[in-house]
Amino acid sequence: MLFTFINSLTLGMAVFLIATGLTLIFGIMRILNFAHGACFMMGAYISSTILGDMPGSVWALIGAALVSGLVVGVFGLIVQHVVLARLHGQDEHFSLIATYAVMLVTAGAIKMVWGLEFHSVDPPPGLDGGVSIFGTFVPSFSLFIIAAGIAVFLILDYVIHRSWGGKLAVAIARDGWTSSLMGINAPLGISVVVTGSFALAGLAGGLLLPNQTLSPVLGDTFLLLAFITIVIGGLGNIRGAFIAALLLAVIDGINAWFLPGSPGTLIYLGMVTCLLLWPNGILGESRL
Repeated sequence: MLFTFINSLTLGMAVFLIATGLTLIFGIMRILNFAHGACFMMGAYISSTILGDMPGSVWALIGAALVSGLVVGVFGLIVQHVVLARLHGQDEHFSLIATYAVMLVTAGAIKMVWGLEFHSVDPPPGLDGGVSIFGTFVPSFSLFIIAAGIAVFLILDYVIHRSWGGKLAVAIARDGWTSSLMGINAPLGISVVVTGSFALAGLAGGLLLPNQTLSPVLGDTFLLLAFITIVIGGLGNIRGAFIAALLLAVIDGINAWFLPGSPGTLIYLGMVTCLLLWPNGILGESRL
């Protein structure tokens, strides 16, 4: 049971790492970014190019993930100025179509650059083994993912709710027009948030690289679960996304324990139940 719980918690934190960027961009711009999965995949491929078949150390993995986040963030800045800024004030359907088009272009470019072959990267030394917890073998890399998810949540929560820049972002999210009247550079703030959203996708791709197999469909692997997470937690709420990720881990653990032949069944039932109880999500009343 402990092994099942650790695996489920690993999945929950992995999904949260991916969902953070989705939550951030929706909280400010009310855009469900369909290109997020492709950006996650881009980050993974960039880290793989930097590291090769196996990272030399844990810090090399983290460094490569940060570089991937930076590159994908710059890509997001370009997307913001070329695509999303032109759709500001338009109906949300146009943004959905635009991000879907960005996803197709990004996925096609990845196939052209890195090919269609499947590829895997081993965990770095120190994370390639496991530890014994109450007599149960637990992979060290699973503990690393759990720690990374918690660390990213604590950092984002502080930045959004306590820092000066985060409070400006919340002000823009709640009333961009009034914020502009008060002297806040709303377009600059939006550009920073979109860049950060894309960068978080690239960072997640780099950190989770040894946990998955690189392939042209990698972006679709976690994207659906990430959307479920932000819907259950409340669209645009980072704390809600974290709570939903933990809830997702518990539900997945129960599913694996009692219904091993039907993976994922309870996750969708849980999503329906949560939406019946909280139509706007668990913390859907507030954004960010």
